[in-house]
Amino acid sequence: MPAPLTPHVPLIASIDVGTSSSRVIMFNKQGQEVAKHQVEYSTPHRTHPPDKAAHYTAEGLTVRESSLVEFEKDPGCDSSNSYSASGAPPRSSPRSSPDSLVDSGDSPTLSFPQPGWIQCNPINILSNVLKCLAATTNTLHELNSHRAKHDLAPYQVKCMGIANMRETIVVWSHSTGKLLADYAICWNDTRNLPLLNKHFAVPENKARLEELKRITGLPLDSTYFSCSKIRWLIDNEPRVREAYEKRDLVFGTVDTWLLHHLTDTRVLASDVTNASRTGFMNIHTLDYDKQLFEFWGLDMACFVLPDIRPSAYKFGNLSTSSPLVPASLPFIQDLRDFLTGHPSIPLQGCLGDQSASLVGQLSHKRRNAKVTYGTGAFLLLNTGQSPLFSQNGALTTLAYHFPNLSSTPTYALEGSIAVAGSAVQWLRDNLRLFPNAQDIGPMASSVPDTGGVVFIPSFNGLWSPYWDPHARASMFGVTLYTTANHIARAAVEGVCYQVRAILKAMSKDMLEEEDKTGVTEVATPPTSSDSQLLDDDNGIDLYESGTTSTLSADGGMSRSDEVMQIQANILGPCVKIRRSRISECTALGAAIAANFAFENVEDRVWKDWHDIKDWVYYNGKRKEFIEKKIAKSKEMSLSTTTNASTTGSKLDDDGNVNVTYFFSNSTDEQRRKNWKRWQVAIKRSTGWLQEVED
Repeated sequence: MPAPLTPHVPLIASIDVGTSSSRVIMFNKQGQEVAKHQVEYSTPHRTHPPDKAAHYTAEGLTVRESSLVEFEKDPGCDSSNSYSASGAPPRSSPRSSPDSLVDSGDSPTLSFPQPGWIQCNPINILSNVLKCLAATTNTLHELNSHRAKHDLAPYQVKCMGIANMRETIVVWSHSTGKLLADYAICWNDTRNLPLLNKHFAVPENKARLEELKRITGLPLDSTYFSCSKIRWLIDNEPRVREAYEKRDLVFGTVDTWLLHHLTDTRVLASDVTNASRTGFMNIHTLDYDKQLFEFWGLDMACFVLPDIRPSAYKFGNLSTSSPLVPASLPFIQDLRDFLTGHPSIPLQGCLGDQSASLVGQLSHKRRNAKVTYGTGAFLLLNTGQSPLFSQNGALTTLAYHFPNLSSTPTYALEGSIAVAGSAVQWLRDNLRLFPNAQDIGPMASSVPDTGGVVFIPSFNGLWSPYWDPHARASMFGVTLYTTANHIARAAVEGVCYQVRAILKAMSKDMLEEEDKTGVTEVATPPTSSDSQLLDDDNGIDLYESGTTSTLSADGGMSRSDEVMQIQANILGPCVKIRRSRISECTALGAAIAANFAFENVEDRVWKDWHDIKDWVYYNGKRKEFIEKKIAKSKEMSLSTTTNASTTGSKLDDDGNVNVTYFFSNSTDEQRRKNWKRWQVAIKRSTGWLQEVED
């Protein structure tokens, strides 16, 4: 093993595998992206010329580049998000050109074989990650050459983490290592709906839903989770059934697949946040539960199961020794050359993508909440070190487990929205309401309201807090007065109202829990006379007790000021929207997980949560920023009022810099009226398939 480069500047690398793309990012101590590479997934629908390649969401909708909807950049030499400490723009190494290796093999990475079927190619996923690793290590090689010329210490990758889309399932043979299906069923695939309908038509199965939810935290009658996807594969893929009967069947989420092929130990493992989404893990014991397999008519002993590990845990060292990694490819040789000349890189952090986003937002305190607007939208509320079971439509999930900080894992309530950014894409590509996705913000804000239109974007059913797979997208209240601008605003509001509904559900859960335990935690009380933010029918404001006063936002739609202002207006003055200054919260969360796997504090890039905030938000100069905050707060005191629309970069309550806030400027009467209209529309859109197809 080569000796470590000393002195050196430590970096932490993150692998981030999403629904429509993969990326690798290397972060420095300040949370800056020193090197980054992304590969968007090929699809069977790609018809654009190579220089204007189309992007597709998991629903098969075309995506064009915009600042509103997140997707991967074309693989190229764009270095706008990368830089060195000396200011040199990184470029791809001339030793090879992984930038030109676009994911465009014979088999597309993302495919849609039937309506509602969404699957990805596991081999291509692995290949894309390796391309990104090769590209970023080549960039690092060139940066270090440049730094050497300027007598600067070289960069060195200290450790690596993984963030990945959850619930997506890969199956392979333990004895041969070969895939048993040449596809993985994605998280938002609905092919298992007939199976679920049949399974829960049995009264005994239906009656156990609440009992099993107390074990898994999940509503197992949803198409969302891995357990019913596994049952579908065994029922419909002969090779999968044969392996199951021979006790040779390995199933894993995307993290398991990557860890198995990227570590020198060929580890078979998953972290608690990913395992908790399979429907097979007991969230109390953090282990598989035999009765959860038996519920689906499965024998736990017939599977070769990944070990369930903490989110911060050394799984092995980064390696390209897997037989699925061909040595003949130039970029693989480049990566191997880099690893040969570099100290071992421990792969020691792993989080499901939404947990990673929560961590990357530094939402590590109880009651911290975040929402990520991507293809879908996902809201997580940190509930601390004990699970809180929702009675109002939210999920209970593992937020993260960092044993070197606490022996007990951290839990969260989660609300999942299936369609967010993809609704914008649908309006653009299918209805052609506007040419560019970023146009929806200005269009939506060009009218004061929707003109009575309500848009329920339930293209593949409704998730939290409604959980209706039979719902389909609906539009109500359309008249001859309705314009494209009204529809655009209604689409944005359709996402924002679901966020409000989830916050209402979570707030009610928190207050009910406090009533049972007698422990009340009150956040900063609102400074408005509004007592109807998320009003129940009896008029009780669930946020009056201060469940959360700030909602941290990230993801593509959060980049639109207009969209965030609409969201703030819908939530009301008791909740302010804080837009993250970090564009890659998910990848940063994986880096933080890897950092905390070091038991020795001195081995870490960041010693603790406080140290992360100090460096990522203040560049290590927190004291100076706090002094500026005190001075600036006097200047702002006259200009900030509760009922005024307030946006812009300023210091937040903790002194964070460059954080944009959005406050409500809607009236109590407007919110009550519009919320009632939304509730009526929801009732009329649910159960559609059930009624028309029975």
